[in-house]
Amino acid sequence: MSVKQPRLLIAASGTGGHLFPALAVAQQLPDYHIQWLGVPNRLETTLVPSDYRLHTVDIEGFQTSFGIKTIFVMGKMLSAIARTYQIIKKSKIEIVFTTGGYIAAPAIIAAKLAKIPVILHESNYIPGKVTKLLGKWCKLVAIGFRGTEKYLPKSKTQWVSTPVREEFLQPQTLPLDIPDDVPLIVAMGGSQGAVALNKLVRRSAPQILDTGAYIVHLTGNQDDEIGTFTHPHYLEMPFYDKMGALLQRANLAISRSGAGSLTELAITKTPSILIPYPFAAEDHQFFNGQEFVNTEASLMFRQEHLSPELLTETVLDLLNNHDKLMKMSSHAQQLADRNSASAIAHIIMNELTYTRRENKKY
Repeated sequence: MSVKQPRLLIAASGTGGHLFPALAVAQQLPDYHIQWLGVPNRLETTLVPSDYRLHTVDIEGFQTSFGIKTIFVMGKMLSAIARTYQIIKKSKIEIVFTTGGYIAAPAIIAAKLAKIPVILHESNYIPGKVTKLLGKWCKLVAIGFRGTEKYLPKSKTQWVSTPVREEFLQPQTLPLDIPDDVPLIVAMGGSQGAVALNKLVRRSAPQILDTGAYIVHLTGNQDDEIGTFTHPHYLEMPFYDKMGALLQRANLAISRSGAGSLTELAITKTPSILIPYPFAAEDHQFFNGQEFVNTEASLMFRQEHLSPELLTETVLDLLNNHDKLMKMSSHAQQLADRNSASAIAHIIMNELTYTRRENKKY
C-alpha cells in the first residue's frame, strides 16, 4: 500500500532573509506536495509561483503603541488566521514550516486550531516577536545562532544554523570581467538594498580603487545616487543573481548583518566589515553581527559612528594584512552549517512520520 504524498504549507514572506532559507528547505523535500503562504506585493510573488502554489493573506506587523490602527491590524490578523485555516483544511495540509516574521502568526495559530504540527526557524540572534510569543506552540524552534535558546525558555529549540541556497554550497565561476589576481570587495545591503551604506561605499571607493582593487556594489533599487560615481574597476548594479560565485571570489565584504547575509558570508568564508541596519527590530542586526565579531570573523561599526574616512582606512588595512584576512575567513566558516537545509528537512520528515503514527492510534 503506497503512502500518500506528504502535504506541507510553508509560510515565509517579505525579504530574502525569510524566503531564501525556506526555499532551500523546500528543495530538500522533492517528494512533498508544497504550498506557500505569503503576502501580496512582496518578494515571494516573484520567487515562489513558478515552483509552488502561492496563497496570500493581507496582513501587517503590530505597532508598539496601541491606537485605532491596532484594531485595524488585529482585524486583518483574524481574517488571515481564518483564511490560513481554510487553506490547511481544504488542501489537507499535514504540517507547517515557517521562517518567522508576521506571516508566521496566522500560520502557527491556524495550525494550532487545525491540530497539525509546526516547525519554526528563527534565523536572528534576538528572536522576533512572533517567535517569542508563539514559539511554545511549535513542535520545535530551529535556531540559527546557538545563543538564541536563552531567549526562548518555553520553547523546544535546536541549533541548525540557517539554510542557504545550493549555489553557495558548490564551487562557482564568477562570470564578471575581473582579473583573478586583484582584490575584490563586495558591498551589499541585503535583499532590500541600503542607501546609507551605499553612500559610505561611494565616498570610500576612490581611494580603495586606487590600490588596484575592484568593487562590486549591489545597491538595491531605492538609491537615487546610482550612476553618480564611475570607475573602470567599480561595478554597480541593483542586484546580482549569482551571489554564490560573487562571495566565493570576494576577498572582503561590506555588508548589513541580516542573518541570511551573515550565513552566506560564513558558508563562503568571506571576511567582512559589518554595518548593522540601525532601525532593525530590537536592534537584532547588531546582535547578529556581534556573534561574528566575537568569533573574529568580522569587524563591525555602528552606522552613525562610521565615516567614509574610517571605512576607507579599515578596508585598506585589511587588504594590506593578508594573514588577518585568512584568519577571519577561517573563523567565519565555523559559524554556519552547510547541511542546515537538509537538517531542517529531516526534522520536518521525522515530525510528520511521528504525527501520522500517532494519528493511527486513534
